[in-house]
Amino acid sequence: MLPLPIDPLLPEIVATLSRARALVLEAPAGAGKTTRVPRALLDAGFATQGEILVLEPRRIAARLAARRVAEELGEPVGRRIGYRVRFEDHVGPETRVTFVTEGVLTRRLLSDPQLRGVSVVILDEIHERHLVGDVALALLRRLVQDTRPDLFLVAMSATLDAAPVARFLGDAPIVRSEGRLFPIAVEHADRRDERPLEAQVASAVKDLVAGGLDGDVLVFLPGAAEIRRAAEACEAVANRENLLVLPLHGALPVAEQDRAVRPAERRKVILSTNVAESSVTIDGVVAVVDSGLARIASFAPWSGLPMLRVGPVGKASLAQRAGRAGRTRPGRCVRLFTAGDFALRPDFDRAEIHRVDLAETVLELTAHGVRDPAEFPWFEAPPEASLRAAVTLLSRLGFLTGERGALRVTPLGARSLAFPVHPRQARLLLEAEARGVGADGAALAALVAERDIVVNDSAPRGHRTTSTSDVVDALERLEEAVSFGNAPHRVRAMGLDPLRVSTVDRARKELSRLLPRRGGAPRPSSPKAHDDALRIALLAGFPDRVGRLRRPANATGRAGLEVVFASGGSAVLHERSAVRDADLVVAIDAESRTEGARTKVVVRLASAIEPDWLLELFTDDVRDTTEAVWNDAAERAEVVRRLSYESLVLEESRTKGEASAVASALLLTKAQARGLASFAEEDVVTHLRERIEFLRGACPELGLPVFDGALEAEVLGVLCEGHTSFAELAKSDVVGALHTRLGREATRALAEHAPERLTLPGGRGVRIHYEPGVPPWIASRLQDFFGRKTGPTLAKGRVPLVLHLLAPNQRAVQVTTDLAGFWTRHYPAIAKELRRKYPRHPWPDDPLSASPPAPKR
Repeated sequence: MLPLPIDPLLPEIVATLSRARALVLEAPAGAGKTTRVPRALLDAGFATQGEILVLEPRRIAARLAARRVAEELGEPVGRRIGYRVRFEDHVGPETRVTFVTEGVLTRRLLSDPQLRGVSVVILDEIHERHLVGDVALALLRRLVQDTRPDLFLVAMSATLDAAPVARFLGDAPIVRSEGRLFPIAVEHADRRDERPLEAQVASAVKDLVAGGLDGDVLVFLPGAAEIRRAAEACEAVANRENLLVLPLHGALPVAEQDRAVRPAERRKVILSTNVAESSVTIDGVVAVVDSGLARIASFAPWSGLPMLRVGPVGKASLAQRAGRAGRTRPGRCVRLFTAGDFALRPDFDRAEIHRVDLAETVLELTAHGVRDPAEFPWFEAPPEASLRAAVTLLSRLGFLTGERGALRVTPLGARSLAFPVHPRQARLLLEAEARGVGADGAALAALVAERDIVVNDSAPRGHRTTSTSDVVDALERLEEAVSFGNAPHRVRAMGLDPLRVSTVDRARKELSRLLPRRGGAPRPSSPKAHDDALRIALLAGFPDRVGRLRRPANATGRAGLEVVFASGGSAVLHERSAVRDADLVVAIDAESRTEGARTKVVVRLASAIEPDWLLELFTDDVRDTTEAVWNDAAERAEVVRRLSYESLVLEESRTKGEASAVASALLLTKAQARGLASFAEEDVVTHLRERIEFLRGACPELGLPVFDGALEAEVLGVLCEGHTSFAELAKSDVVGALHTRLGREATRALAEHAPERLTLPGGRGVRIHYEPGVPPWIASRLQDFFGRKTGPTLAKGRVPLVLHLLAPNQRAVQVTTDLAGFWTRHYPAIAKELRRKYPRHPWPDDPLSASPPAPKR
């Protein structure tokens, strides 16, 4: 067995763990901690009372580490050393050390919170700060503190500052290994290289060969697509120099992964993602070519589904990559970026908890008894906004119920935990199963996770020009592509990516295995019913992505269709989407795109839905509202009844002229803005208000009410009942309603002490004018006052009326409240002038003895 740098520390590690029950091991890449520490604990008897679980961040690392340890023991995998990863299980009854991925451990904690039968948990590569690893660390600490003080914990890191983890584990001791890393010559690019990445890789490999390469080259690239292009670019130098070019990434079949890491007769160029960054040593590697890039875990903002975006990695990851060249002898590391670029990079990559969707984690924690995720003892707390978004989505999916602080997993949510996928995919799968299309639902769940199996956006989505669902179309194309078997050229001819097709097909099969074998719903009886069931399942997984399809006035052809979302905002439907004629759609995949100074959202995959499906699936989210709207032209309240899903109107009906409480209420609002006086003849309302205000001031003891806006509103409220329009109000008895509101006593007091009109002795009736700030007055012919010594009074005789005494031309010859004084002092002179101007009219010398003329009939 080849000696490794960690070997001298193994006795100290065993002794420290025996004493402290938890420790943090800090050892550089290549020290051998991944394979030698589990073996040492096994040999020391830690597995006699239970198995040893080794948590790895990636499936390939778990698989390779298990095989390496088993080989060193001279045993096959699955005997004493095994592994469990997503959809793959290689353990047996004798297994004592099991390498698992992070998600596998979390799900085991859910099914068995006490981790019965486990004596030690080793968390490897804890520095990578994967979300699931952070959660596992916190759950294990809580378990040890609460009910499993006998559980041993080991946290292992290559680059992380060990102190915070040690503190989190109760001031656990730290053991450090300096390792034995051979010298590595690190070279940076002189300047930024504008060539395509694959051309840069081919050039670097060519230079390494020309410089006397005597071993294998490990090339770090962001993803499978970049690996494929780099392999094609390296083909010429590989043929010329007899090199073996091999890909290495998590989506490859196990046999191809093994081929990349096993020794070979020829020099190898291993084109790898960052899976090779933290796995067992690949023997024979003497040079590393580093793009400095990786696909970094995040999530699609429009779907919440996990996604990988290409971005630069931090210095710690770059150091680990470079270290791969110096595991067994001195090596070289060629970085395809400048030293200035390196200097500007952060020391560590940002922890996933700050950049990924938390829905799956929150669901699992709630199932574990956490009633408020904010109160969970995180190693590093996530953003509050991310927690809120996760709880909201899970509630809409029907997986959570209750408020923060009292969250509970619903029965549907508990069933979803059986599927190792994002909650959206699980909800889709459960709905498909309930409708008899579980197998195809598994394929849809796999498809939406991969986002698209089409090679690029310029490739056709399908053979249909119009369709009800881009995703269901993709399912048909998937089935056709899978039928070709191992013929990637035929798959590419369809415009599909063979690797993505293989990944989706493998996930579909594994998810299908998790479906119940019996008791499911019957399969739909017709193709249309089958298609509808799949589209309903898609809707179930994306309840917050519903929108209406509309064509703007200036749109032409297939371009320009918009999706107006029920939750607010809008997006542009990709011109290659086949969903063109639908009214309502659900956006399955969308992305933000920047064009110049503008950013827009483009829906790449959509599926048509029916309004009835929203009613069926999301009854509590569909609102039946009745409201009144105002028709300005008709001056009328009309009742509109709407069936709405969030801001999206599914159905609307309008009723004209039908009285209802909401119509009367709107009529009242509009009438108040217009004013009560607008609905009565002339100025009767104003006149009544002025009479009341006059009498309130002159006779406060009468206790008349204030004529204000409140009184008007009360009267209008009565008048508006049962009516919908201004025209109806204009026909109503406004004055009668006012008097009813004032009451009999007030009405009687007004009639007696502040009447609307006055009858003079000759029988002529005149209107009394009440104006703010002016004493009440009347105007009539001078002759109408013949025979009167005094003028009339109001308010119990307290206020004399101001008399406007008019000549035959209706102009006042005198304004007075002293009628007796007028007769004595002014009338003789005025009468003389009036006799000259109006000789036909009587102008007696003694007006007090004369009788007023009778009014003309």
